[in-house]
Amino acid sequence: MTEERNMNEEFEMDELFCTERPKPVPPPTRKIIRDFYNWAQANSLFILAYGTGCGGIELRPLFTARYDISRFKILPRPTPRQAGLFIISGYLAVKSLKRVIRSYEQMQNPKFVIALGSCTVNGGMYWDSYNTINRLDYYLPVDVYVTGCMPRPESLIAGFDKLKELIMAGKAEGANRYAEKFDWYKANQKKIIKDWDMPEYNW
Repeated sequence: MTEERNMNEEFEMDELFCTERPKPVPPPTRKIIRDFYNWAQANSLFILAYGTGCGGIELRPLFTARYDISRFKILPRPTPRQAGLFIISGYLAVKSLKRVIRSYEQMQNPKFVIALGSCTVNGGMYWDSYNTINRLDYYLPVDVYVTGCMPRPESLIAGFDKLKELIMAGKAEGANRYAEKFDWYKANQKKIIKDWDMPEYNW
């Protein structure tokens, strides 16, 4: 009975998740098409925000009339499937890291990551805690860092501008780095997350 249940669970897991390894996606070879792609990506950033503790407090004002983030062609989305920009803010515990990885891997390419706040960048005031992630870039590729505790909305807008600049220049290749160094990222993730019960790749 137990063996049959395990087989059913494995079948369900295969049905729900893709277990194929990610592959780098080369940019179009023709410059005019590549430039158009980069322009379109830079001007249609859909946000998935993952805030922990005080990390998400400065995101809310961006959607008010004072800052009106939509004028920069940036909009929030409710699920990873609909988002292309992952904003991770606040301190990251081991439990949080597990959910962050799962959310990131469910996002479709091209996808970008902004680390928002000192705690996300280097652990901040919790840098010596046994349960705090100090180097997010060991576990996920980060395109832009926005430092501060907490950064003002203006700082985050400056981070968006920097990300757009990188995308337009064809340098925001975090998703391809993740695919190219997949084994290295997975090894780092599994050193931290002891109760690994996710597929190797779950998009």
